[in-house]
Formats: sequence, C-alpha cells, structure tokens
Amino acid sequence: MKLPARRIFSLNDAQQLLPIVKQLTEEAVRRSTAIEERLSELARDTPEHARLAGELEEVVRAWAARLNELSVEPKGLWLVDFDNGDGYYCWQYPEATITHYHGYDDGFAGRIKIT
Repeated sequence: MKLPARRIFSLNDAQQLLPIVKQLTEEAVRRSTAIEERLSELARDTPEHARLAGELEEVVRAWAARLNELSVEPKGLWLVDFDNGDGYYCWQYPEATITHYHGYDDGFAGRIKIT
C-alpha cells in the first residue's frame, strides 16, 4: 500500500478533520467490541475463535488504512497523530477534541497539554 505524501497540519486543520477521524474510530471500536464479546465466549482452540480473531485484526487494519488515506497516523489502538511539522497533535479515543501534543521522539508518554 502506498502511503500518501506527508501532510503538515495546523491545529485548526487537525480539529477540522477530527470529526471524520472520530467517526471512523467509533465505528471500528463498535465493531471490535462486538467481536471481542463473541470471542470471550469461545474456547481459543475453536475454528470460530480463529475466524473471529482474524476478523478483529481486519477491523483494526482497515481503520488504520482509512486514517492513512487521510494523511494522519494511527500510532496505537485508537490513538491518532496529526503531524504538525515539529511533532504531533495527539488524539486518543474517546477524547472530545485534540488537547495534546508531543515531539517526534516523545511518543504518547511525552504528551503535553496544549495551552
């Protein structure tokens, strides 16, 4: 899969795109939660468990691919970064808005509240 060219986001740009990111993420969370509930009821060594585990992986892969198409970066499960040229504006489901930033090398643990 070819990734789109690097896009630099202003905070306003990122906030404007966030509703789409949130919608895609909420849909993926709903689908994955339903699959996880079904998985929890099955023994790990059953064919149905293996099938559902593959389906769960596909939900996450498809979510990440859709985000890449928007030129944002999935960095973990339901964690999204918007490149701002100096680091990333960082959003994690179910946060209401983008309120954090971190440098390129800092990662989630280095998140700083945007003032």
